[in-house]
Amino acid sequence: MKKTAVLQSNYIPWKGYFDLIASVDEFIIYDDAQYTRNTWRNRNQIKTPQGLVWCTVPVRLTGRFAQSIRETEIADSAWAQKHIKSFRQYYSRTPFFEEVMHWLEPIYAEAYTHLSLLNRNLITAVCAYLGIKTRISCSWDYALEGDRVERLISLCRQTGAGEYVSGPAAQAYIDEQLFQEAGIKLTWFDYSGYPPYPQLYGPFVHEVSILDLLFNCGKDAATYMKMGALPA
Repeated sequence: MKKTAVLQSNYIPWKGYFDLIASVDEFIIYDDAQYTRNTWRNRNQIKTPQGLVWCTVPVRLTGRFAQSIRETEIADSAWAQKHIKSFRQYYSRTPFFEEVMHWLEPIYAEAYTHLSLLNRNLITAVCAYLGIKTRISCSWDYALEGDRVERLISLCRQTGAGEYVSGPAAQAYIDEQLFQEAGIKLTWFDYSGYPPYPQLYGPFVHEVSILDLLFNCGKDAATYMKMGALPA
């Protein structure tokens, strides 16, 4: 039975985001959704001796009520080198820093005009490094029909999925009965139970960009993720 997940793109997401991707056959980046301020769309946290620090991609807001993530433009280009400088400053002593930077830094060297493409390139690159084979597509590859939940059901039908895997936050708005009536199994992904991994700078923190895990553990990162227990 084919499994599909649908989620908005995040900037260098945490490990749970990639575990969700690894658990399905097709992952749809839903960047036709409305852009929201102060979320994970354009920022994430890294760990430093001073605590958690935000790495934020500046974006241009048009003032429109329904600006989508897909439409959201990056405001300037100076942010990229600032982020690379931060990675070097705080992670250069980690065991896999040079290995990860070898493929990561060229992504930051590209000139991006839109946030969605930046996020997708980073997500795709991390998946490649971790060996995640899931097909990654975009919401605009498909017809978007109906309200929020109806669109999810429609996307499952268009991808031929018999099971939809959702993050637990969607329990606030998803009507499980609609999936039952559509004949599609609804599964809630569980983000609990992660073990700690070797990490710099004081008490362990899970809620950081996956780059923290990659710099510290390299390709062994999978052993600290749920995907490490998935069948090959």
